[in-house]
Amino acid sequence: MNYTNYSVFIRLLYRLPCYILGLVLFSLILLAISAFVPRKWHSYSQTNCDIQICVSNTGIHSNIIVPTKNNIYDWHKFFSLSKIGVDTALNYNYLSFGWGDKDFYMLTPSLSDLNFSTTLKALFIPTPSVMYVKGYQVIPTDLEVKCIRVSKNDYSRLIEYVQGSFQLDTKKKTVRLGNGHTVNAGFYAAVDSYSILRNCNSWTASGLRRANINTPLWDGLSAAIIFHLKNSCKVK
Repeated sequence: MNYTNYSVFIRLLYRLPCYILGLVLFSLILLAISAFVPRKWHSYSQTNCDIQICVSNTGIHSNIIVPTKNNIYDWHKFFSLSKIGVDTALNYNYLSFGWGDKDFYMLTPSLSDLNFSTTLKALFIPTPSVMYVKGYQVIPTDLEVKCIRVSKNDYSRLIEYVQGSFQLDTKKKTVRLGNGHTVNAGFYAAVDSYSILRNCNSWTASGLRRANINTPLWDGLSAAIIFHLKNSCKVK
């Protein structure tokens, strides 16, 4: 390498951190914009929207909330609702479903419990996942919750999606892994791996799209999902 080429190489080497920082900032700006851009610009025109579903936002996770029983599906047929949490005397009218990284979800009940190594592993290494199931007697008021109505067919597709996220044993039963962060919640084995490209909010958004509900172009943030959540068809 001659002196001229060497000088050019050194200058590029010194500028490399600036290029990397610029690329990172550009990517973050692009993601931020994508969080406000809907995947569909047109409205869904179906008219028989008589089933309500809700989505909750904990600040980190988003969860799908559905009735425990209606004229479309009864969750008692899928697993024992009395065994979801440690308080077996509770009767639930609604169930909340969330999907996420096994270690992060089970070991991080709140932001104050955030662990750097667990978070880093969840972001950059494909890891096992869990389903977080929580029972409610009424729609929770201590969280940001937004509810909309969907058609029976769309609701059925959403239920199939949620069920398909559970890992089943040889007897086709759900596998409970442990107690949740409250007396009315529990963790269950799930399918698929968690990664930075498919996180807990991506799971929620995928389920909503199965039900013809609009979601953001980038669905990695729970707040973005709530922002775009609107009725996907006309209410009768």
